Amino acid sequence: MDTEFDFDFDKQEKKTRILRLIIRLILWIVSVSIAIFLGWLFTVVALEKTNMVGISMEPTLSDDDIIVVNRMSYLFSDPERYDVIVFNRSGKEHSYYACRRIYGLPGERVQIIDGQLCINGSEIDEPINVEPMITAGLYEEEITLDDDEYFVLGDNRNDCEDSRYFNFGNVSREEIIGKAFVRLAPFSIISKLNLKELAEDTAE
Repeated sequence: MDTEFDFDFDKQEKKTRILRLIIRLILWIVSVSIAIFLGWLFTVVALEKTNMVGISMEPTLSDDDIIVVNRMSYLFSDPERYDVIVFNRSGKEHSYYACRRIYGLPGERVQIIDGQLCINGSEIDEPINVEPMITAGLYEEEITLDDDEYFVLGDNRNDCEDSRYFNFGNVSREEIIGKAFVRLAPFSIISKLNLKELAEDTAE
């Protein structure tokens, strides 16, 4: 007795193609969703936008400059000398963050002699353009920083508050929000601003 098989191969192949398209569409949606989520997470967690308040960092940064803070900079490494950092002294909102440049690192001996900064007994050769300091403040005498302390100065040396003054003091590691990364308008990488070598090249 003959047995007939009525199987529509074209219809089955069409179903298979449709299923593959649906799977690809789902994978594409998932991939895009993950990319959007990671982008949002990076923007919210890794970067933060704030405003420079005051003239303490002129001419590097001016009052009301919009800067982007890299909050991930010190997640796996410690702040370094000459980094421009953003920090919060009193748990205030981010619009009140302070911004200064690191000079003294934890455990180092810091002193200001005749307007020049000395670290561990040696005068440092600063990479940026700054005026000699008129006021040494607390650091007229040599002070050793604690294990979690950073000595910071404003680039506008003679018209700012920084670690030289009692009411400002040193910055602790836990107070540091992140590294000042970019100035938005005009756009600039902050670590490249106000460098001596750039000023020398321009003069030539």
